[in-house]
Amino acid sequence: MSDPFDLITMGRIGVDIYPLQTGVSLAEVETFGKYLGGSATNVAVAAARLGRSSAVISRTGADPFGDFVHNALRDFGVDDRWVTPVEEYPTPVTFCEIFPPDNFPLYFYRLPKAPDLEIYPAELDLDAIARARIFWMTGTGLCAEPSRAATIAALEHRAKRGTTVFDLDWRPMFWADQDAARPWYSDALRHATVAVGNLDEVETAIGIREPDKAADALLEAGVELAVIKQGPKGVLARTRDERVVSPPVAVEVVNGLGAGDAFGGALCHGLLAGWELSRVIRAANVAGALVASRLACSSAMPYETEIEELSSADRSGASA
Repeated sequence: MSDPFDLITMGRIGVDIYPLQTGVSLAEVETFGKYLGGSATNVAVAAARLGRSSAVISRTGADPFGDFVHNALRDFGVDDRWVTPVEEYPTPVTFCEIFPPDNFPLYFYRLPKAPDLEIYPAELDLDAIARARIFWMTGTGLCAEPSRAATIAALEHRAKRGTTVFDLDWRPMFWADQDAARPWYSDALRHATVAVGNLDEVETAIGIREPDKAADALLEAGVELAVIKQGPKGVLARTRDERVVSPPVAVEVVNGLGAGDAFGGALCHGLLAGWELSRVIRAANVAGALVASRLACSSAMPYETEIEELSSADRSGASA
């Protein structure tokens, strides 16, 4: 039997099309860059950049963009054995507009249905999921069948072995409303050991927006670590015995998209390394800041030396 993966993620995959001009509407953009995309996919890429063995469970269309996705995964060192084609639907494409420092509209082209929502329970390698040191799933995976049933089946079979991360990943365009999502989020939380999300996402999951009260509710729901992103107030991380607040890292923001995925990959890396919680969250924050300072997403994921360098520089600046 092969060694277990450090990280298996399950969820969105596709192609990101980013404008090569910033501060300009898509109606006026003339040149674009093409990148591997999808939140769960980018988390696996981020972890691979940090030396972790990672794999993705997802699906593409049977088309040239699907071929691009496989080639990109292999180039990044991410195992693609569980990324399979769907004949009926095209590989998703996502466009964005870039208006720094804080406006980055997304336009998802996932109709009539995204292939990554066509993951069936019978297709899952449940033994590999159970053996992975970290299993990462997302809220988007719960928005439609058969992906919803497959995600719950993976969680139930894993049965909280190792670390199971629920990326709350609230995307309003994929749901009727928060009330439709909340029961499925509640079900998934019972099987997770870590929950990660911003204030909108934790409100979707548990109906509470105030960070410490939301963390209490997430811990009460069964997770062991609640990680709540508070924007300019930094990141709150809570266990039953510890409370950490990591302040934002100052960078010149170029494109905020993908920062959360870099955060997730570094979070996994730190948890796997057994670091103390403050160091884990600090490294994740720095990784997210690095990607926010770059145009691309997957190809912008930082190496550990880059995280260490920015972290040291930021500490020096803060103490000056």
